[in-house]
Amino acid sequence: MVDAPDILKRIVAQKWNEIEYKKTLKSSLEMQTSSLERTDSPRGFVNAIRHDVQLRRLGVIAEIKRASPSKGVIRRDLNPSQIAKSYQLGGASCLSVLTDEVFFRGSNQNLTEARDGCELPVLRKDFIVDPYQIYEAATIGADCILLIASILNLDELKQMSELARSIGLDTLVEVHSQVELDAVLSFNPPLIGINNRDLHTFDVSINVTLDLLESIPEGTLIISESGIKNRNDVLRLTEAGVDGFLVGEAFMRHDDPGQKLEELFPR
Repeated sequence: MVDAPDILKRIVAQKWNEIEYKKTLKSSLEMQTSSLERTDSPRGFVNAIRHDVQLRRLGVIAEIKRASPSKGVIRRDLNPSQIAKSYQLGGASCLSVLTDEVFFRGSNQNLTEARDGCELPVLRKDFIVDPYQIYEAATIGADCILLIASILNLDELKQMSELARSIGLDTLVEVHSQVELDAVLSFNPPLIGINNRDLHTFDVSINVTLDLLESIPEGTLIISESGIKNRNDVLRLTEAGVDGFLVGEAFMRHDDPGQKLEELFPR
């Protein structure tokens, strides 16, 4: 594992503990077999975003998130299925669902319920450090997984991307710095997320996206993540060349998340 901030180190350590325990209940081979027995076809996550971009619309990944380490509880009355429906009506391209239990108060069940409640592709938003979690993502109905360059080295990023593709899952590869971006570009992922949140300080600035955009080759879909609060942020980043956005907190604090989505991203 590459060097990571303290909070990430704590999260990753917890992930390894969880994985070790889960493997006592269901072995890696059993989880792999379960993933291959998936009965529904994955919904194309990257294709959904690309489709909106081709129609000259922004790709919007709308997130379902109960809490976070930096903000605490964001939404107590979490109904994943209802929120997913609201997001679809609001014009979202895809969903992102937190499945981390300890730090974000999410769950695998939240993802399954959200996917069952809509027709949108769903990202499993978690801290993937072991192939076991990729197979698990398929078994719970995910269509895409998040791979974070801050916690995976280049070989791990490549191997996990290939594994995900081999079982029909897309990947959103997340970077925060030029060093991480340069490494990720070496294997040309179709979808890159730029996290505007500094995981050392939790400070957020959309300038992170603006600074990294020029290094990304044409044809790669670019998602700006975190800190998107108003229409001015959206316009500024869109004019700079961003293809889409991942937004959670701004929606989840609103009584009707889908309505807030429509306000921020009018069609």
